[in-house]
Amino acid sequence: MGERIEPQLLPPLLRWPRALARILLPSSCALCGERADDAVCVPCTARYALPGGPRCPCCANPLGPGEPPGQACGTCLADAPAYDATVVAADYAAPLDGLVLGLKFGARLPLAPWFAGRLVDAVLAAPGWPLPELLCPVPLGARRLRERGFNQALEIARPLGRAIGVAVQPRLVTRAVETAAQSGVAPRERAANIRGAFELAPEMAERIEGRHIGVVDDVMTSGHTLNELAATLKAAGAARVSNLVFARTPPH
Repeated sequence: MGERIEPQLLPPLLRWPRALARILLPSSCALCGERADDAVCVPCTARYALPGGPRCPCCANPLGPGEPPGQACGTCLADAPAYDATVVAADYAAPLDGLVLGLKFGARLPLAPWFAGRLVDAVLAAPGWPLPELLCPVPLGARRLRERGFNQALEIARPLGRAIGVAVQPRLVTRAVETAAQSGVAPRERAANIRGAFELAPEMAERIEGRHIGVVDDVMTSGHTLNELAATLKAAGAARVSNLVFARTPPH
């Protein structure tokens, strides 16, 4: 993992613009409204951005009673997904769900580096977890990208890549099919809705062959989108695919 430089170790000439910006442009916590140096204050981060209990290392769903920590859950053992591992920072639940919606639909882009920071914490809390060699944000379709003006997965992937020292390749995979949003599709129809949605950019083939690819997204719900993307990467020769997702929707 690339060496992380703590703010206090930066040269004074690099530190003072940040300090001046905090004085002239004070920010408030997106959750409690109190003054904060980040998008979310330290107390709210400690209170709400929690990884939860033991999770399946493959799909990141909470492990049930009797399922041994560190081993895949019964669902993944019975029907293994195309991806190999998933790291999440928190559950997709109040009040963090509002922040996710604020980034995705409200263009609250300063939240993305905070999401990335929580993912860094989650990676550091998983000793021995192998870092990917390349990060691939889940791509948006052209129409949705025009409407939104940005890809929230890419906005998270950029600061995440800088923090862990892994390159981000936003054009590794493209959306071949403009699918309906998974959130608006019935759960039993989501796998079919996303099937065949991704394709490898031809010039990117040599960057995938035999490598460990990290797929970055904001939320994981059913996992069908990430599974389809992992299957596309594996078909192109990826040796391993891991998901790095800010929030995991708890199973219902």
